[in-house]
Amino acid sequence: MSGDLHNLGVAQLGRALADKTVSSEEVTRHLLGRIEAQQSLGAFLHVDAEAALAGARAADAQRAAGQAGPLTGVPIAHKDIFVTRGAPTTAGSKMLAGYASPFDATVVARLNAAGTVSLGKLNCDEFAMGSANENSAYFAAHNPWDATRVPGGSSGGSATAVAARLLPAATGTDTGGSIRQPASFTGITGIKPTYGVCSRYGMIAFASSLDQAGPMARSAEDCALLLGAMSGFDERDATSAQRPPQDFHAQMLTPREGASASQPLAGLRIGLPREFFPEGLSSDVDAAVRGALAELQKLGATLVDVSLPRTQLSIPVYYIIAPAEASSNLSRFDGVKFGHRAQQYTDLLDMYKKSRAEGFGPEVKRRIMIGTYVLSHGYYDAYYLQAQKLRRMIADDFQACFRQCDVIAGPVAPTVAWALHAQDADPLQAYLADIFTLPASLAGLPGMSLPAGFGEGGMPVGLQLIGNYFAEGTLLHTAHALQQATDWHTRAPAGI
Repeated sequence: MSGDLHNLGVAQLGRALADKTVSSEEVTRHLLGRIEAQQSLGAFLHVDAEAALAGARAADAQRAAGQAGPLTGVPIAHKDIFVTRGAPTTAGSKMLAGYASPFDATVVARLNAAGTVSLGKLNCDEFAMGSANENSAYFAAHNPWDATRVPGGSSGGSATAVAARLLPAATGTDTGGSIRQPASFTGITGIKPTYGVCSRYGMIAFASSLDQAGPMARSAEDCALLLGAMSGFDERDATSAQRPPQDFHAQMLTPREGASASQPLAGLRIGLPREFFPEGLSSDVDAAVRGALAELQKLGATLVDVSLPRTQLSIPVYYIIAPAEASSNLSRFDGVKFGHRAQQYTDLLDMYKKSRAEGFGPEVKRRIMIGTYVLSHGYYDAYYLQAQKLRRMIADDFQACFRQCDVIAGPVAPTVAWALHAQDADPLQAYLADIFTLPASLAGLPGMSLPAGFGEGGMPVGLQLIGNYFAEGTLLHTAHALQQATDWHTRAPAGI
């Protein structure tokens, strides 16, 4: 069995560990070997084999003592946007090169408490700003389905690691689509929960009113297990939702009223916004998504035409609000208390300028400048305030839709993964690729991506599901039903 350990997802591995057919130490050693052999994919920024093996042995001892849970001994890794005690946290930036946090992010601490074994830190776009993982200050991550293409971003390292079977699961963050889009590009499953479900404490901030943590794994069942452990109220995060702990795995498995074994989605109304199927949508993506929708119909769901009329406005709204918040959040990186400091400077102001100029990459600088501009005197009312008003209207559009349907569905991105460096000359093209993920982020709604077949060049295509506030259970149930009836989520890249 040892040669196939990397093909086990979270739930499968949990059962194998419970049956004692394999040990956490054996799995961890196997995956560390695969990580070493696949360094060219650029998934990891830091691997701590010694700490991982120590954690695996501790998990095995805990299981032997009869104190194990469903995640005890399951190896994972964290996007390098979550601070971790005992390991470097850089947010993919030279600004934080060598930074060691004295504490764990809440998401990290909760997954540690659940018994997971951390293998290291995963590559990401600098400060989570990007859609391709090419903005990492260290090196780009590559798509395991075609190493000449991007894995998506900003959680590209997480997506690459899971898709390449280096890990059964990983943490990610989603500000404007950074879990869903890379999940779509690499053929895995990822969920961004409702804003506030997962604590942001210890998650290095990009845009505080948008950032949200979530799991990335093979299946909806795997994501449900992880999300249950990651989530919950945290008094250290002022934006944390004050709700009791949720058993998302149980919610996923709870049958719908009136459902049957052959029609598990009976009575479910799935809304299809006409704006999510525009003329510019690639034909291969359109065909794959509609094929997945047809499968959902076979399972008993009903398709309903709906409208999100302000979808196109989500791009300018997001790229005003997110940079504005980034401009504020990243002002703390000035070379004084922590982070990069220039070696030569004449005075304090010169140190600020040189430290930030040297420490930040071009995309981060671009967004800081945009954000500072829209917040400046004379432009605040014209840009930032108007964007916030439109954000509210986008959220209202969703509520109008949810009066007609239970779940909204559509593509995650207009195309499959593009070639590395294809958008270097025009960063705005990457912004436009976020058109289908931004609306749910602006509204604070839960959204997920799950495999829906393949498009041009044999590249994966993702189906996006969006739910109403705190409807993660409905999304996971819908995704699980589809994955029980199809095998897209079990496919692996050639040679993996």
